[in-house]
Amino acid sequence: MTIAVLIVAAGRGTRAGGALPKQWRTVAGQPVARWTVQAFQAVGAVTMVIHPDDRDIATATLAGLDVRLVDGGADRAGSVRNGLEAMAEDAPELVLIHDCARPCADHPLIQGVIDALASHDGAAAALAVTDALWTGDGGAVTGTRDRTGLYRAQTPQGFRYDKILAAHRAHPGGAADDVQVARDAGLTIAITPGSERNLKITGPEDFARAAKLLESRMDIRLGNGFDVHAFEAGDHVWLCGVKVPHTHALKGHSDADVGMHAVTDAIYGALAEGDIGRHFPPSDPQWKGCESHVFLRHAVELATSKGYVINNVDCTLICERPKVGPHAAAMMARMGEIMGLRPDQVSVKATTSERLGFTGREEGIAAIATATLVKA
Repeated sequence: MTIAVLIVAAGRGTRAGGALPKQWRTVAGQPVARWTVQAFQAVGAVTMVIHPDDRDIATATLAGLDVRLVDGGADRAGSVRNGLEAMAEDAPELVLIHDCARPCADHPLIQGVIDALASHDGAAAALAVTDALWTGDGGAVTGTRDRTGLYRAQTPQGFRYDKILAAHRAHPGGAADDVQVARDAGLTIAITPGSERNLKITGPEDFARAAKLLESRMDIRLGNGFDVHAFEAGDHVWLCGVKVPHTHALKGHSDADVGMHAVTDAIYGALAEGDIGRHFPPSDPQWKGCESHVFLRHAVELATSKGYVINNVDCTLICERPKVGPHAAAMMARMGEIMGLRPDQVSVKATTSERLGFTGREEGIAAIATATLVKA
């Protein structure tokens, strides 16, 4: 079943204060919008609707993440419809619609909505109202209201894609949220468990609350990888995805990219998922000569499927020659492209072994790598 995610980020958020709209402001070390996208990366393809004036800052904020940007409309409903229409050419079966200003959404909350869509046209997270409800006038209580059956609406709100698109196309506008649009079209919406942690950043004080929640839930994993390949006859080596001219090639069952192998094993290690040999046995002829980006992408996708995002990787190549420095920037760019990371999240550097050992005798190249994974 194909699932797409639509994140609504076209608002101005004036109540939050600050020089920037709240979705582009930093909380717990990175912009709100980046936290929100990372929370949904494992779910499906992500589309974000933005204000047309925000395209440059959105592109910079989301660098390295696989997100399609679509200009929003005059109001929230118009923005959602624009995002839904942008998905029509390759329509998913289900779509989750989420407010960008809710960066603390977690896997159980999201999965609850998805599970409910197996038997409903729509589903939305919500919390039952537990406080007493008053009416007031002039600062004085004028009455009470029964809270029975009342809920505080949250997002994500999930729907059968074709039905919510048709509902938005037919709606006259002015709806409070997508659940109202769906109900006005006659759809039945299931209520799924919301979370007090799933706060919506509205006022200035909410940034501190969100920061505490994001920092407290962090599940940080560290993994290391080590790999060695000997030289053989040839005229180039593959290092971190870049073809580097050399007097020899590296010997291996695949393309012998020693740097990429070390990074791949570091990611597997952080996940307690063994090494490349477990997932791509060298005894299997289908991997003969395989390009190493296949292994690295598999490790990244495995991390994503388990709810982790890669925060950064650091790789050190150990050799006398070839010289890595002239190619380091290209290596970092290529590795970042494969892993969906910004250039400043990927480090590739080199050292020699002072002419000691097999690398000092120029019999091969070694690489060590570290990867940091954070639970989304």
